[in-house]
Amino acid sequence: MSITAPGKSINAIYSQETDFLPLQGTDYVEFYVGNAKQAAHFYKTAFGFQSLAYAGPETGVKDRASYAIRQNKLTFVLTTPLRTDNILADHIYKHGDGIKIIALKVDDATDAWQQTTSRGGKSYLPPITLTDESGDLIMSGIHTYGETVHLFIERKNYKGVFLPGYREWKSDYNPESTGLQYVDHCVGNVGWNQMNTWVKFYEEVMGFRNILSFDDADISTEYSALMSKVMSNGNGFVKFPINEPAEGKKKSQVEEYLDFYNGEGCQHVALATNNILETVTALQKRGVEFLKIPSSYYDDLLQRVGHIDEDLAPLSELGILVDKDEEGYLLQIFSKPMEDRPTLFFEIIQRKGARSFGKGNFKALFEAIEREQEMRGNL
Repeated sequence: MSITAPGKSINAIYSQETDFLPLQGTDYVEFYVGNAKQAAHFYKTAFGFQSLAYAGPETGVKDRASYAIRQNKLTFVLTTPLRTDNILADHIYKHGDGIKIIALKVDDATDAWQQTTSRGGKSYLPPITLTDESGDLIMSGIHTYGETVHLFIERKNYKGVFLPGYREWKSDYNPESTGLQYVDHCVGNVGWNQMNTWVKFYEEVMGFRNILSFDDADISTEYSALMSKVMSNGNGFVKFPINEPAEGKKKSQVEEYLDFYNGEGCQHVALATNNILETVTALQKRGVEFLKIPSSYYDDLLQRVGHIDEDLAPLSELGILVDKDEEGYLLQIFSKPMEDRPTLFFEIIQRKGARSFGKGNFKALFEAIEREQEMRGNL
């Protein structure tokens, strides 16, 4: 993985010997969607993914179709049910298109399941071995907030294109990459007074640590507020911020998400890039819509964050936010929701030393979100 700097800081405190669940990063993110073929085409066209693998009736899978797409170290899986009497169909009816599985790379999926379930994790999938001509792959899994699942994927004895049961998906249509590299972090939205419950879950069940906390004084506007705690595994490769609503004059973005998703779930995935100006320019040209930031945000930017390598003009034109911490600075931007329900969206992030999550941008960001909420009539 490319996230080496954050891991160094955390490793200075937590040695590998104390990490009972060593994670190697995010293996893939799986979405349950109403039409996987069209969703795969969208993510290829708009985000620059390439065709990777397919599973469905032609490969012996009778109840669903799944399309795996990849860009550098970033893998998405789009899965759709083929009939109505199907748990996938029920999931989509309740939540709309959204993230079901956040799959994590491990060296030993059996041990990962035993370690987490023995500490109170609810089993989703006991360890199973999947086999084809490319070798053996072991996976297991546990439940987390809402209906979200973590799978543990052990690949050391598997050389196939993706997973057993999938075949290589060759396509004549493979748009150029937009420069997205890997998953930086995944953010979960949980219900009222549930954040600390899930912080405790990640601490006790998965051995994570709370590395940053934000209360309603940090994340608030005139109208709404939320609270957040950032959980990180031992080596810093996997980070899960957890959000919950806080009292405000009007409905917060977390409340809007919970209402339209009908429960707790993954609010957004932060996708890392090595050149955010090039990536966001390419994404906008392909139709990806981002939140609009007032030009006044940039008036005192350099006074707030100090020297940056980028010119202000293109940052302002694209709406890219900048924040700093003791280690450096970061650049970030947030998309509008990917579906008609105001639920899942994406963050594009470039870290230039910074290990934080853009605290200095919260007010500008959430005011931009509130403008979108007000247009939808949900503020």
